Amino acid sequence: MTTSEPRVVLRPLRSDDAAAMFAYRSDPAVARYQSWEPQTVAELRAFIEDLARVEPFSPGTWHQLAIASASTGELLGDCGVHVPAAEPRSAEFGITLASAAQGRGLAGEALRALLAILFDRLGKHRVFCSVDPRNLRSVALVARTGFRQEAHHRSSLWFKGDWADDLVFAMLRSEWNARRSDPGLSPGS
Repeated sequence: MTTSEPRVVLRPLRSDDAAAMFAYRSDPAVARYQSWEPQTVAELRAFIEDLARVEPFSPGTWHQLAIASASTGELLGDCGVHVPAAEPRSAEFGITLASAAQGRGLAGEALRALLAILFDRLGKHRVFCSVDPRNLRSVALVARTGFRQEAHHRSSLWFKGDWADDLVFAMLRSEWNARRSDPGLSPGS
């Protein structure tokens, strides 16, 4: 879904986001496919404060951004970006939305905004993500946004007490640019 006015904005996380972020990150439905689950609001607040001391998108680091309502500023979720130290022209991402924000196309808007930052502003060559194939909404999101599936690793991750498959999806900057120049393949489709 594409609207003329953005419904979400990406912004730095703030200390006052900690309670809301902890609430959705603690929701079993949201945390099911998440590897990072903070244990307390205080731990999350310290994490957010530490983020402010690190250069965003530095090679070898993960950087978390808030996904907020453009109209109210309410925290709807967050997205993480990892720039591998071994290949800083690439970036890995993950997106988490609160249950109440799901099913309305907001993750797609947030992902397109994130891709604009990574490809257009930071000049990344390749952006990729790792998705549990049971997470059907995430698989649909990246496919709808134009990502290609590059790999399906079977029982490759020990995750929450069991072996899990791992799907790897990626997009090149040339593919992002082609989607923007072809109205039938626009990043919003």
